Amino acid sequence: MSDLVVETRGLRKVFRDGAHRVVAVDGLDLAVERGGVHGFLGPNGSGKTTTIRMLLGLARPDGGEIRLLGEPLPDRLPEVLARVGAVVEQPQFSPDLSGRRNLLLLARAIGLSRSRVDEVLEQVGLGDRARRRYRGYSFGMRQRLALAAALLKTPELLLLDEPTNGLDPAGISDMRELIAGLGASGVTVLLSSHVLAEVQQVCSSVSIIGDGTLLASGKVDELLGESTAHTRVGVRDTEQATLVLTAAGYAVTRDGDHLLVQGHEHPDEITRALAGHDLYVTELSAVRPDLESFFLVLTGHQPRPATGPIDGPTPTPAPEPAPEPTPEPTPAPTAQGDDA
Repeated sequence: MSDLVVETRGLRKVFRDGAHRVVAVDGLDLAVERGGVHGFLGPNGSGKTTTIRMLLGLARPDGGEIRLLGEPLPDRLPEVLARVGAVVEQPQFSPDLSGRRNLLLLARAIGLSRSRVDEVLEQVGLGDRARRRYRGYSFGMRQRLALAAALLKTPELLLLDEPTNGLDPAGISDMRELIAGLGASGVTVLLSSHVLAEVQQVCSSVSIIGDGTLLASGKVDELLGESTAHTRVGVRDTEQATLVLTAAGYAVTRDGDHLLVQGHEHPDEITRALAGHDLYVTELSAVRPDLESFFLVLTGHQPRPATGPIDGPTPTPAPEPAPEPTPEPTPAPTAQGDDA
């Protein structure tokens, strides 16, 4: 396998949901080059979080190969995780301690200094709020503290699963700038997100998956440059119009209460095809490809709104022969008073 920061081949994960087996990741080939921010995109339930958990040793693959930072997993997992930071699930910080005290306990467990704690708190914009108790933190502040914890080790690779989930527009903008700065500083960031407009602003490359398999991967500009412009069609009966256009040989996807038809060379033919079935167009316009329209045509799924749960219920994993390794133990903060 080549020297990539993240590389998987034939990665597979199967869960058991009652009497049924659910294939969450199905032969995934993923490649992320060193440096910058790489978007990891897919519809809800497409296998993004499961993949990231396998990369971190939090879920055991049922097949395939993984290399992080050029090292094979799970053989070199402890050594690799010392060079990796991650925000995958909401960390369990002590609510009665300040943000700074929580990080000091983590830093002490891995042999880092107080000065490093103060550095990362400043880096994520919590320097002036570090001494507040965690229970008083807003959701955005908690996300920042989680990111600060992931940065303590000065990681070469940072894995972020939906870091803007639940944030307001201002919080999303702040997080975007922070992530872009990390990518520019030399950290490789693998960013899983559903806020595609934000991804396009911060990511130089993306991988898009659907049903656990890779659908497209590459530089954003190159992917969009290769994609065909689309025709946005407004029509009263979108369901019937979809049937008519599909039967006529068009690739059609839903876009809210409109349709996206792949290609834009002959919009008059679309109009005639619909009119032949008494379906009359209320809007017909060429759509310049962007990441959201590319995603929609590729996956057939409308991106989720920018707020709401990260994923639906997770199926029960199939029994495994041994406990799964974890990246590193998180010390349970003792009930000490808040630092001054």
